[in-house]
Amino acid sequence: MVAQSNIVVDGAALWSDLMETAQFGATAKGGICRLALSGEDAKVRAWFKSTCEALGCVVSCDSMGNQFARRMGEEDGLAPIMIGSHLDTQPTGGKFDGILGVMGGIAVLRALRDAGLSTRHPIEIINWTNEEGARFTPPMLASGVFGGVFTQEFAQSRADRAGVRLGEALEEIGYVGAEVCGEHPAAAYFELHIEQGPVLETEKRTIGVVQGVQGMRWYNVTVKGQDAHAGTTPMTMRSDALWGAARMIDAVHQVAMDHAPDGLGTVGIIDCLPGSSNVVPGEVQFTVDLRHPSDSVLEKMEEKFRQCMNYLATQCGVEMDITPTWVSAAVHFDPLCVECVRESAQALGYPLRDIVSGAGHDAVYVAQVAPTAMIFVPCWKGISHNEAESAEPEHVTAGANVLLHAILAADARLDA
Repeated sequence: MVAQSNIVVDGAALWSDLMETAQFGATAKGGICRLALSGEDAKVRAWFKSTCEALGCVVSCDSMGNQFARRMGEEDGLAPIMIGSHLDTQPTGGKFDGILGVMGGIAVLRALRDAGLSTRHPIEIINWTNEEGARFTPPMLASGVFGGVFTQEFAQSRADRAGVRLGEALEEIGYVGAEVCGEHPAAAYFELHIEQGPVLETEKRTIGVVQGVQGMRWYNVTVKGQDAHAGTTPMTMRSDALWGAARMIDAVHQVAMDHAPDGLGTVGIIDCLPGSSNVVPGEVQFTVDLRHPSDSVLEKMEEKFRQCMNYLATQCGVEMDITPTWVSAAVHFDPLCVECVRESAQALGYPLRDIVSGAGHDAVYVAQVAPTAMIFVPCWKGISHNEAESAEPEHVTAGANVLLHAILAADARLDA
């Protein structure tokens, strides 16, 4: 193989790709609304396909609509080394979440082409379907099918708020491939992503060497009281669902604080019925998101959360029900792949630190079936899932350079 020490990505081309694709679903505030399998998603998928084909790749998709852009290897019968992330966004998303990992893959292939460098393994870029979970829940559905966590039947049956099922939406935009999702081979998987947190920026580190992803558990909590007239029902005779829910929400915060600094607790959605200013609320539903890098600690957080909810329901004279909606165990990435990332960042002279991902990524589920690693770069103030999401061109380029050299290191070191 050709010497590789001086090969680098074209940072200007990478930035141009990011800005060009930001026009698919662009919002007035400078962000992106590109929900999974929407018309805008179909447009950016077509852009991805044509761009990768221009680099000499063969592009295909599987039965979950995951796109695979393949660059041949010298030993093309080997399982591919994969680079991937997603192209869908939140309703008020930014220009970098997810798509940086896909555009970083394109930058890697462009660098290999320009250097005339071949690899032993085939290299594939993957666009995973419905990572965000903003349209079809839970998140990371297609990579979950790929990793054997969800069945295809379950994933394709998920419906959006309009009642459209994921399988129907796939057919509508023409992305149901012949290959059964999960049957695609993988020698290793690397994912480049903005941190979505403030640590790297605060510490002035360019690269986060991701050790794994913390455990996450989601719940829907329903609190039932009694609708009543706000002007005629004495305070001592009320069964106020919102008052009970408010105390429960405060308890979620306290459970996380009791397990600080790594414990996290979030209530992101609250629905209150009947929704009238002069009616005592009779029913409240809210979501709970608990996270911790240790599954054993997360289990203790859940136990305390349930105890608090039951206690407060009794104290407030309401009924309460907890329904788990999603569980993702803590993930520890492959030591060899992680070392390829660390050594590449060190060789390139970038300030780095080890880090654990607080957010879920497709890498969580791919790690179930292939050696996996992730690379983080800073984002402005740690803001993500927000139209204000921003990253610096030099950090984006640095992340793609580390990705490139990690891929080359893995290509040399992975068993045939």
